Amino acid sequence: MSFHTIEQAPARLNRSELAVPGSQPQLFEKAAKSDVDVIFLDLEDAVAPDDKEQARKNIIEALNDIDWGTKSMSIRINGLDTHYMYRDVVDIVEQAGERLDLIMIPKVGTAADVYAIDMLVTQIEDARGYKKRIGFEHIIETALGMQNVNEIAGASARNESLHFGVADYAASTRARTTIIGGVNPDYAVLTDPSDDGARDVHWGDMWHYALARMVVAARANGLRPIDGPFGDFSDPDGYRAAAKRAAVLGCEGKWAIHPSQIELANEVMSPSEAEVDRAQRIIKAMQEAAAAGKGAVSLDGRLIDYASIRQAEVLVEKAAQIAAA
Repeated sequence: MSFHTIEQAPARLNRSELAVPGSQPQLFEKAAKSDVDVIFLDLEDAVAPDDKEQARKNIIEALNDIDWGTKSMSIRINGLDTHYMYRDVVDIVEQAGERLDLIMIPKVGTAADVYAIDMLVTQIEDARGYKKRIGFEHIIETALGMQNVNEIAGASARNESLHFGVADYAASTRARTTIIGGVNPDYAVLTDPSDDGARDVHWGDMWHYALARMVVAARANGLRPIDGPFGDFSDPDGYRAAAKRAAVLGCEGKWAIHPSQIELANEVMSPSEAEVDRAQRIIKAMQEAAAAGKGAVSLDGRLIDYASIRQAEVLVEKAAQIAAA
């Protein structure tokens, strides 16, 4: 391991994250009773310009009056390039900051963007005498943000997670697609002809590089990487496949833009019984190996060593976190 120690963000269950428009307060109670881990009340893309002021008031009232249980509560503020942002932060943190756990910052482009919000939130917390520090979630959804993702990830001690905003990222990079988070038949390779002249088409994952790059930046700074939206909520199989891909790459959560996606995210982002059982067996086998003075041992016909322990401990820790929720 490097001599440099990576400080981990506060432990927070983040398998599923539900987007709820602040302009639709009739959805708040239903969201509060769902099985989602994190809820972000949205002031940005899901709210029309004429509705933003009222949405802000709706969110303040909801944070103060609704029983959200043990769910982590976040707000997605408007971008730093709008005149809505400062009132989003000032009004909500001043009037409902004690129930707010996170602030989601959209279209983060540079570390300076993070610094600006950090300064504002710090002043409000100090003035109000809040004891709890509000964390930051950053959506990486522009070419500029992806270029500066490493600096963004390390820009504030408040940082907790990075999220991949696939739709705006596609627009920013001028990708030839109008889907949100799905695959594209044009992103494919054609095999060489077989003996009979037939050729197979193998679809690829056009988001692999961006998501993998964000995961590395998040983990290198002790943050949670979270995959963003999957637009077709009538396609549970497509959502599940996208979530599995993200989980394999290292993401520990995924957005739900519809309540039907919550259960899918929780399912995919939770280790299975078989995975936890094997992880516990790996830890036990390595403990026995260490007692015998060995650094590696075989289990089920496969080599395991100290790296295997670290992988296993991650799964066991996640299972314990879920059980305690």
